[in-house]
Amino acid sequence: MSAPDRPAAPETGLIAGRKHALDGLRTVAVAGVFFFHTATEAMPGGSIGVDVFFTLSGFVITLLIMKERLATGRLHLGIFYAKRLARLWPALLVLCAVILAGGFLFPASGWGGQAGFVLPAAAYVMNLAHFGMFGDSIAGETLGPTWTLAVEEQFYLVWPLLLLVMLRFLKVRSAAVATVALAAAFVLNRFLLVNAGEPLDRIYNGPDTRADELLIGCALALLFTAVRHGSRLHAGLLSASRWAAPLAGVALVAALFLLKEPDTPGTWFNVFWTAGPAALALLSAVLIGSLVLQPAGFLSRILSHPWLARPGRDLSYGMYLWHLPVYLLLMPLIPELPLRIVLTAALTVLLAFASFRWVERPLRRWANKRLEPAVVPSTTEPSKTPVSASAG
Repeated sequence: MSAPDRPAAPETGLIAGRKHALDGLRTVAVAGVFFFHTATEAMPGGSIGVDVFFTLSGFVITLLIMKERLATGRLHLGIFYAKRLARLWPALLVLCAVILAGGFLFPASGWGGQAGFVLPAAAYVMNLAHFGMFGDSIAGETLGPTWTLAVEEQFYLVWPLLLLVMLRFLKVRSAAVATVALAAAFVLNRFLLVNAGEPLDRIYNGPDTRADELLIGCALALLFTAVRHGSRLHAGLLSASRWAAPLAGVALVAALFLLKEPDTPGTWFNVFWTAGPAALALLSAVLIGSLVLQPAGFLSRILSHPWLARPGRDLSYGMYLWHLPVYLLLMPLIPELPLRIVLTAALTVLLAFASFRWVERPLRRWANKRLEPAVVPSTTEPSKTPVSASAG
């Protein structure tokens, strides 16, 4: 890495430490998805929580990759994949097992008839099953939301390898530009699919049709890795974020309540499904960038509040997994929508806490204990600068 492209020391640079405001943003995003599924008429645009998640995921995972590379001079790919699997898979398998058992014991319940959805969910291919890659398309019902997990895992099978190749030949800033160009290529790909008349399930669920959202987050992380704290570029980004972030935040909040994703072919359908996901990802990236650039800013302080940050850090994954299964289980039992939503929220939080307390955290700690020694020793080399272990 050349001197002009070398990031600031991680202790004071933009990529240092955990970004608690990003945890709070996770909470807001999962709340949007929750209300999209449970109170669609009140929050028709709640699905943009998924767009925020994709962009945030690309940003955070790329930061983690760059932190390890800066600290050790390399990325331990096997450890990267093993830790990611230990972080996500156990909670998903428990969800699948509980739904399968519940449907077997109570076939007339909202969890009955779900056995055919377990394998696509557990194998991270629900998005492909949604548009019929394995035969007839399936909705997934209780496990339908796992399509987003599938998109992310398919992306991360490729992205770390591609990033390492780019960094072998390009400076970090150039890699950021190349990542933006790659995102633009996927927008073009979506334009071609939309104009070819591909069905919405294909456009909505494709790993290629969502790649631009993840890549926009990745490009932002690469840019922030390359920026020196206090540099002219840093000052310019900080200045831009002061006016751009409020606009992005207002636009995203407005979209939660006003945006209904088009599902009928026509001009608006073509425009939205060509540019809409990228536009939402760019708005998300502006907001994410502002939270990192202005950790003491008004919005950062709100999203960093423990009531938002802690659920985002510890419970958001479990809440995303459990909210729709709980809602569908309660649907035939509680006809009153407001009461059903309140009970769904309460049970979802309880199940997410149980998942975190007894599944996710113990297995994550076990995996870290087993895997970290393979990474940490190399961080003690005199020529390397250690970085904090958490990015967001």
